[in-house]
Amino acid sequence: MRCQPPSTFQVYIWLKSKQSCLLCDETTDATFPICTGCETDLPWLGDQCERCALPMPMAGLTCGQCLRHPPAFSEVVVPWRYDFPIDSLVTRFKHQGKWPMGRLLAELLGQSLHYRFAEGLPRPDCLLPVPLARKRLRQRGYNQAAMLARWLGTHVNIPTDERLLLRVLETPAQQGLDAKARKQNLRKAFALADGARIKDRHFAVVDDVLTTGATAHALARLLMDAGACRVDVYCLARTPKPED
Repeated sequence: MRCQPPSTFQVYIWLKSKQSCLLCDETTDATFPICTGCETDLPWLGDQCERCALPMPMAGLTCGQCLRHPPAFSEVVVPWRYDFPIDSLVTRFKHQGKWPMGRLLAELLGQSLHYRFAEGLPRPDCLLPVPLARKRLRQRGYNQAAMLARWLGTHVNIPTDERLLLRVLETPAQQGLDAKARKQNLRKAFALADGARIKDRHFAVVDDVLTTGATAHALARLLMDAGACRVDVYCLARTPKPED
């Protein structure tokens, strides 16, 4: 006798209209499991570089790095600074398997994207998660960027392709490396899947945190060289300059 119910049957119906905030544990009737107070207190990014979303003192500026060396991607969409409690939520999702926290952040990012699309931000044809090296994938058991892309794609109704981008070289972790070392670390680290349809398509690369932008630039350069018409970057948080 099979214990698994037929897939056509509904296993349960979620009836609770209220849920607990994942940050303060207070009851909330909000759409997402975060109360209004905690959502308001998140480290929203504010004024930023128009290209790479680096925190800036006022709106409408482009940072010196993007002026000197324009990145291959067109724009970064990111709602928060990598500061408390976002840094804690990302770390717990990424390294401790606390998936509900990752899903909450992905859905809030999706909400931000809905606003941006309404304001004229071009919708991409496809979301591409940053690929994880096989060794690190075996150690962690999941690719957090792929999970974010799936949740985000469902929320904004954009297809996700987890096989188009490949990580062909095992490289050391990017944490702790400066911008120059990160770029050298990523040389020839990525490739496109055989037969991938790239020409004249608009892609958005999805990751958890943008630090120097080296990974995003490497992937965007790969896609643009293959004929993509535009590459954007969607991520949860942006770090400031190290000296800041």
